[in-house]
Amino acid sequence: MTLTPTRAVDVRVRRLTTTLYGYSFLEEFVLLYPVYALLFSDAGLSVWQISSLFALWSVTAVVLEVPSGAWADAVSWRLLLVVGPLLTGAGFALWVLVPSYAAFAAGFVLWGTGGALSSGALEALVYDEMERGGVSDRYARVLGRARAAGLAAVMAAMGLAGPVLAWGGHAAVGAASVLVCALASVTASRFPEHRVAEGVREGQGWTAVLRGGLREARRDRSVRGALLLAPAVAAVWGALDEYTPLLVREAGVGDAVVPGVLLVIWGGATAGSLLAGEGERFGTGGLAVLVGGGGVALAVGALAGTVVGLLLVAVAFGAFQAATVLAEARLQHRIEATGRATLTSVAGLGTELVTLTVFAGYAVVASGHGHGAAFAVAAVPYVVLAVGLAVVRCRGAGAEV
Repeated sequence: MTLTPTRAVDVRVRRLTTTLYGYSFLEEFVLLYPVYALLFSDAGLSVWQISSLFALWSVTAVVLEVPSGAWADAVSWRLLLVVGPLLTGAGFALWVLVPSYAAFAAGFVLWGTGGALSSGALEALVYDEMERGGVSDRYARVLGRARAAGLAAVMAAMGLAGPVLAWGGHAAVGAASVLVCALASVTASRFPEHRVAEGVREGQGWTAVLRGGLREARRDRSVRGALLLAPAVAAVWGALDEYTPLLVREAGVGDAVVPGVLLVIWGGATAGSLLAGEGERFGTGGLAVLVGGGGVALAVGALAGTVVGLLLVAVAFGAFQAATVLAEARLQHRIEATGRATLTSVAGLGTELVTLTVFAGYAVVASGHGHGAAFAVAAVPYVVLAVGLAVVRCRGAGAEV
């Protein structure tokens, strides 16, 4: 049977999206995520040592984020998506085989490296393949569903980690996590990639590709705006994620019920991912409403100090997740094919740096005024951003944000 061109495109897009959803789920379905702090504590690490491991993880991601994106553009997006989970899995294996500070540190370096390799390359590959098939207008919808698959995996891992830990200890949780990383790598090998890497086509190294991508950002104002918008939307609420259990406890929820409330909050974020594609047609005005509305809901819900208030936090996380997907999609629409992973990684670097700033600011506010106040303060940048987006839209310059 001979496929028509339209039918052939549909088949390729279906293969791409199916692979993406599977990869996104496996990348987050890691049973170690909810319990690795317990592993460190059981190994005798102090709070200071555990904090230093988190710092090492962040520094690794910051240092490698942009170079890895340029390398992906110069070599192969799919290759880095295959290698990334293998490095992460190797780090997890170290943790459970030789639990010690040195092994934990090496594991975080491997995990940070694996994450940096995947960051930028995934979005670039998916957008490029969809653009090649003439369906790039569906990108926000597809990306939102992929993010929802990842969030569903996180929630599933939260539910399974406890029983698996009780059954087989850290060894069982670690083995399952390594297996999932291997499956993610195998799944990544199924991604189509039809473009010829920049470095291969032009005989350039990754540094030349990096310079070319940064030149595009300097030359095109709309690309610069999109590079700033993506981390502005994603970073603050992404950092707050780490503190949601403490906010829930402060609202008077017992420890045994905290995981259930967290599932509700992340259910809100999942819904935001699934609805993100519908929001794209509302443009800059719709993005401003999402960001501003989410900021107000976050502040009111956090200051309420009640379970009902936490439902507003779930609504806010849903709005922020949808806005994050739309901002990331806007960035891909602005970038030319050259340097796509490089510039996506530049946005990722911006997100990492803003996140570190939020961590520091949160500690200052929460230590003196509580977690509800810290969440409310963190909502202020979103209200300011919403006002800025509304002003840009009113001036008729929305295409340049």
